Amino acid sequence: MKVLVKGAGVAGLTVAHELALRQVAVTVVDKRQGMQETASWFAGGMLAPYCERESAEEIVLELGLGASDWWEKVLPGSVTRNGTLVVSAARDVGELDRFAGRTTGFARLDRNELAELEPDLAGRFRRALYFEKEAHLDPRRVLPRIKRKLMGLGVAFRQPSEIAESGFDVIADCTGAARIGVDPNLRGVRGEMLLLRAPDVMLSRPVRLLHPRFPLYVVPRGGHLMLGATMIETDAAGPITARSVMELLNAAYSLDPAFGEAEIIETGVGIRPAYPDNLPRVERSGATITVNGLYRHGFLLAPAMAQRAADMICGRKPTRELVHEAHH
Repeated sequence: MKVLVKGAGVAGLTVAHELALRQVAVTVVDKRQGMQETASWFAGGMLAPYCERESAEEIVLELGLGASDWWEKVLPGSVTRNGTLVVSAARDVGELDRFAGRTTGFARLDRNELAELEPDLAGRFRRALYFEKEAHLDPRRVLPRIKRKLMGLGVAFRQPSEIAESGFDVIADCTGAARIGVDPNLRGVRGEMLLLRAPDVMLSRPVRLLHPRFPLYVVPRGGHLMLGATMIETDAAGPITARSVMELLNAAYSLDPAFGEAEIIETGVGIRPAYPDNLPRVERSGATITVNGLYRHGFLLAPAMAQRAADMICGRKPTRELVHEAHH
């Protein structure tokens, strides 16, 4: 069997990996010149199924629980298992209680326990939630690594002009936001991020600051800190707005005033494809399998969806309700 995987973001690469493990001949095609143009490049890389349950369905938790182990098995040493810390300002303590009421898998910390876990936040918050089993990775290290691994497994990478789709038995469409406007059910959700050099802020794990209007996450990454992410209902992909920069920086400053001396070394925008229910789908239409709608859960849900897509392609029909068979 010969399978053409369209799209070299996290969805396409994970599908290609699952197919390669099943001894399928795989070719990956992407019209973009580099990974820096994919939404995956601007992702936070948080493997946080318990935290995501706060605003997502239970199925997101269930599908995401195995993500950390999957990434570590595929790319040993790529996953940092330091958990996630969730805090709120004293005036927003109701947000922390609301978050706790919608999630599981956490321990409540007092100010002393918080200070022991993250010394740079000592004295700034009275209490916190600690999701010890969560993890994170750096998408910008992971994406090139998995591509190199796939090439070692015999997966070919080509430009669209170099191949003919008719030469393949199955097409796995993992083109994400490129299908907005093609699939009437897909919409774009814009996420914006800042990458900072902040030598006076040392964090060992992702920290989420709850706020009624401007929630923030900060992820340590290779000596830098990534701030994200806005969620704007649009597929406009222009540069980050001044409003978003101010909101992200103001939230970061309230987390730790030392952010005031940080240097902005990069801004970025990614368009995440989402279905109306914000849940991903694997759909079949003839010889085409479509994996899409990963929304803000790309690295968290891609492994599970890739396994389901590969099972479908190889004749083992998945049973999860997120897998749909479409007839067009």
